Parts: sequence; C-alpha cells; structure tokens
Amino acid sequence: MDIERLRADTPGCAHRIHLNSAGASLMPQGVLDAVRGHLELEANVGGYEAAAEAAGRIEAAYGAVSDLLATSPGNVAFTEHATAAFVQALSSVPLKPGDVLLTTRNDYVSSQIQYLSLSERLGVEILRAPDAPEGGVDLQAMEELIHRRRPRLVAVTHVPTNSGLVQDVETIGRMCRERDVLYLVDACQSLGQMPIHPEAMGCDFLAATARKFLRGPRGAGFLWVSDRALDAGLSPLFPDLRGADWVEEDLFQPAPDARRFETWEFSWGLVLGTGEAAHYALSLGLDAIRDRTRALAKELRARLASVPGVRVLDRGPELCAIVTAEVAGWAPKELVLELRARGINTSAQTRLDAVLDYDAKGVDGALRISPHYFNTEGDMDALLGALGELSRA
Repeated sequence: MDIERLRADTPGCAHRIHLNSAGASLMPQGVLDAVRGHLELEANVGGYEAAAEAAGRIEAAYGAVSDLLATSPGNVAFTEHATAAFVQALSSVPLKPGDVLLTTRNDYVSSQIQYLSLSERLGVEILRAPDAPEGGVDLQAMEELIHRRRPRLVAVTHVPTNSGLVQDVETIGRMCRERDVLYLVDACQSLGQMPIHPEAMGCDFLAATARKFLRGPRGAGFLWVSDRALDAGLSPLFPDLRGADWVEEDLFQPAPDARRFETWEFSWGLVLGTGEAAHYALSLGLDAIRDRTRALAKELRARLASVPGVRVLDRGPELCAIVTAEVAGWAPKELVLELRARGINTSAQTRLDAVLDYDAKGVDGALRISPHYFNTEGDMDALLGALGELSRA
C-alpha cells in the first residue's frame, strides 16, 4: 500500500492520530464527497427529487456492497446501523416460549441485552456456549449444544467490541448447516478489516455497519440475507411500505428480496457514502487490508507489553486490529481524554460493555486502540510515548 497517498486521501490524518477505527474510522475524501454531494442535491432540488435523480447511483451502492460480500445485490438490505440490521433479522425468526437461542460469552452488549429481553418477554431460553481455555468460544461445546439442544437460532458476534478476538464463524456455520439451524452473524467490527463472505460462513443473516473499519459514514449499515432465509419467507416483525405491499384489506406481501428488511425513510446520502466506502476497500483489497492492520496491531501489543503498568487483555487463537489494555492507576475514560488532549484518538470500554469478559479478566474496563491501514509506525510511537508518560504519572 502507498500509505502516504492513503493518508493524503484522508483529511482527518492532517489533524489527529486516529486509533479509533473500531469506534468510527476516518472517511476517505471520496466518501465525504458522496455524502456531501447528495445533501447539496437535496438542498437544491428536494429530497424526493434528489433520490429519483440518484437512483442509478443508489443501485450502484447495492452493487458495491454485494461485491464486497461476494454475493448478489438482492441479498443486501440497507439499514440505519448494524443494531437495526441485527434486530430486523432477529425479529424475523418466529421464536416462541421454550425455544433455545444459542450464543457466546463474547457477543456484543446490545445483542446480549436483546437476548435477555426475548427471554423476559417470550420465554426464550438463552444459552451461552463456554469459552475455550485459549479464548474464544469452545467449538466442541458449541457443537454439542447445537446437537443436544437443537436451538431455534444460533447468534454469534464475529469480532467483539471489547477485544481483538476473531471468532471461528465458519466452523460454527458448518455446524448449523448440518443440523438446519438458523444462524445470525454480527460482523459490525470485522467488516472492512478482513474479507467477509457470508455464504462461505454458512450464515442466514449478517449485520454490519459503515462507520467502523469500512470507513463509511455514521448512521448507515446493512443486512445480508441468505436465499435460504428469503425462500423460507422470513421477514421482519414490523415491515413497512418499502419492505412489503398492502395488497388486500387483510393481506400484505413481503418484497421478494432482502429489501423486505428495509424501511421507507433513508438518508440516501449515507447509502451513497457506504457504497463509495465499499468501492474504496475493494480497490485496496481486503487481504492487503487484513495483513496491514493485523501487523500494526501485533506490533502494538508487543510494544505495549513492555510499558510498565500496562497489561494487554486480548486473548484468542486469532486476533485482529483491535487492541485492549489496562493501564494501572487510570480509568479508561480519563485516559482517553488525556490522550485526546495530545491529539491521539482512542476509546474507552467499561465493565458494562462486556460484563462476562471483563469480569473474567478481573478488570473494570479497558483502553481500546484500533489502528487502520492509514496509521504509521510514527503514530504508534506517539501513542506509546504518551502512555509511558501517563503510566509514570
């Protein structure tokens, strides 16, 4: 990669050391132009008229995201964010009292809360597969639970928000396919930093966001839906006039493709920005992005381990470009503010973001550092220098 060119194409690099791509990455100029251009068009001709004028580019955004996932445009539904996509998928599964939902101890906090709400309201039993000693879900235990308990749905977060762990979603997908179990994957943190192929994962739904490693705008996400789920007639609990037609007094007909999971109101400028972000990632190559980001994160973990008072918290057989650490004497939120004052962006995690994981690690939270391919070794030097200074203080 031509890192200098990529940094020149990223306006934010001129102002900050941005190590918070797991929160919201810096947009490339082309993404910014796509969003701004459509907002200006709306201001000049009107919102509905702008959408009509941009119809071809909107369809191209579907194509770009489907290319990113090596799938078809008809399997992609745009949403406001990853949680909206996840909830649309979750609501389409006809769960009833006594059904089992199988998940992991590393699933995203919002998902864990939603599972508990399903248990409270519908009487769904929530099972969490145990972790393996090396970190990540115990695949043998997961297979035994799928075989023995026959869950109605298996839901797994590919990369959790609270560590660099990469879960083996492909192996779990094979288990689900062998037993005809519905499978939902949250790829919010993994999309854009590694190749994502939902059909190879064997999942029925995959939820993702634009703002993180994909480098798209905030307030935009999407849901991938398998042909199997569409053919089975799965649709969200609360469709609207974009996702379905009201054909008779007491009858509605869902859209034939994944757009049955969409709703009418969209910021089409953000959709266009998402499409541009997908194009940008494809032009660089997801394999190259994965290799670059993981190399930066691996170096960072090694160097952090040598800073007095710093403990790296990431565990698992496969780690990605999210690095979490405890800094003795510092609450993560205070540390983030100190680093931000030095022009370095990171993010803070608290126990409430990952109760099971942080309790097991014996911490109240963590500093989360998430480099991307546009970051440099100089960025790492500045961060480590600042952490060393703050740790000594």
